[in-house]
Amino acid sequence: MGKKEKFFGINDSNWGHKWGYRDSGFIINKDMSVSFSGNRYPICGKRLPNFIPFVEGILGVDFKLEPKIKELDKKHIVKPKINEPFMAELKEVFDKDRFTNEEKERVLHSHGQHSTDEVYKVLYNKLETFADLVFYIESEDDTTKLILLAKKHNVCLIPYGGGTNVTNALRPPKQEGRMVVSVDTRRMDAVESIDEENLMATVQAGITGKALEEALNKEGFTVGHEPDSYEFSTVGGWISTNAAGMKKHRYGNIEDIVQNLTMITPVGTINQIKPLTRSSFGIKAQNILFGSEGNLGIITKATLKIHRLPESSAYESIIFNDWETGVRFMYDLFHSNMVPASARLADNLQIRLGNALKEEKEGLSGALDRLKKYILFNIKGVDPERFTAAVFKIEGSLSEVKNQRDNLTILAKKHGGILAGESTGESGYLATMVIAYIRELIFTQNILGETMETAVPWSKINQVKGEAFKLVNQLHKENGLPGKPFFTSRISKIYHTGVCMYNTIAMSFDGIENPEDVFTKIEHKMRENFIKNGGSISHHHGVGKLRKDFMSDTISEGSIDMVRGIKKSQDPDNIFGVKNNIVLD
Repeated sequence: MGKKEKFFGINDSNWGHKWGYRDSGFIINKDMSVSFSGNRYPICGKRLPNFIPFVEGILGVDFKLEPKIKELDKKHIVKPKINEPFMAELKEVFDKDRFTNEEKERVLHSHGQHSTDEVYKVLYNKLETFADLVFYIESEDDTTKLILLAKKHNVCLIPYGGGTNVTNALRPPKQEGRMVVSVDTRRMDAVESIDEENLMATVQAGITGKALEEALNKEGFTVGHEPDSYEFSTVGGWISTNAAGMKKHRYGNIEDIVQNLTMITPVGTINQIKPLTRSSFGIKAQNILFGSEGNLGIITKATLKIHRLPESSAYESIIFNDWETGVRFMYDLFHSNMVPASARLADNLQIRLGNALKEEKEGLSGALDRLKKYILFNIKGVDPERFTAAVFKIEGSLSEVKNQRDNLTILAKKHGGILAGESTGESGYLATMVIAYIRELIFTQNILGETMETAVPWSKINQVKGEAFKLVNQLHKENGLPGKPFFTSRISKIYHTGVCMYNTIAMSFDGIENPEDVFTKIEHKMRENFIKNGGSISHHHGVGKLRKDFMSDTISEGSIDMVRGIKKSQDPDNIFGVKNNIVLD
């Protein structure tokens, strides 16, 4: 076998600053239909004539064939700060293919995927702060050596996983005067061991979700953790942001999956001696590392629960008369104790967006589609502008899948729902992977958007949604924005006490100066509104720098002091000076 090619962030596979794979994305055709390039997703190669008319109607704007704004050919960057003694010793210890200060690598490693405050600024304006060097770790020994060098020469380190973070967590702080090194973990991507009897796998923290699943599937296993970003995000990133996945109802969120982990800090190593099924031995140090957001050290590996691949899987979908009925159904579904691996409820506008991303079928299949719509809207009396839909992915043994489908049928009947079948359920589930690519398409039309997730008690769902809708319209008017705002919600995960509500907002910024800054202020006020009406600061995206203003409303002063005390004990010299969350003001 030949030597494995070294991974770099700037490569032929990924877009870089934009979302996803370089061969994938939405394209406007000359007839103003839309197509999706590549062959990675079911939507690829299909002509989508309804997407642009849908967006024009909802936002009250006109799409143009040519971009309304021009992407910068050369991305803005400043000269790197260089700590000469650090660099001299770094070159003595490591081979030169381990680090780079190439400008494109530095820009890429200075931001995450927040739409307006990061990606838009890179593509059309400029970021303010940058990493000065990018270092690729390949082992725990590397990690320890790098941290000791940084400590010796007072250099700031910022851990970097898949770069999918949406909370400004990867941005170097504005007031940081030291040399900043972004530490990319993605060369540490091995599955170190699989314990088939005890159903655990130990993996390096830089492995992506897609690579992890591919490796485990070959051996007949799965972790089952599927965040929307799983193609690109890493195990270390999941832990540091306290991530959640689409199939959490069967496999759990990240804190349920991780059995052990290793973090190297400037004063030592944090882990358990071995993974344990469950035990009571006082304060569990590794639990403190979930949501640590790069403030304490570098996560190098984790031991995860694994499952044998399910014997059977299926999709299903149910249509309800309105959002409120769908919410009551989801409540009953969770408390029936038979929740499918993935269970999501989309509001009417989100369903219409999904339908706009479908090809218009011709011939017999087109006639059947039109007949189904006629029956649904004309005979069964469903209001096309009020109905909602729930989509499910069911996994397990043959009997589990059958029992869960039977349960869905019983609950659908109770709430007057209409079973809409597997194909609708499957397309609704798989659409999640391509929705993120819409952002780069609408950017070209000077339309900005972002997703905002929040955890909400059952009793506050309609209040959070209703008040957010009122506020987005008010803010749109106050800022004198053209057209109309877009606001949609879905329930993406359900719990005993509440749900994860995923909200998306978008607006046209034609003729508006510094649109990214205006949008970011609107987003801040929207999040403030979620919290005021009963929602949380975040469900799974984390805090970073974008949401840290809300932390004093989230945890007590004593809790803040405790977290800062942990920071002081593990990183007294602030080598990991990323300043996320409430570790430092």
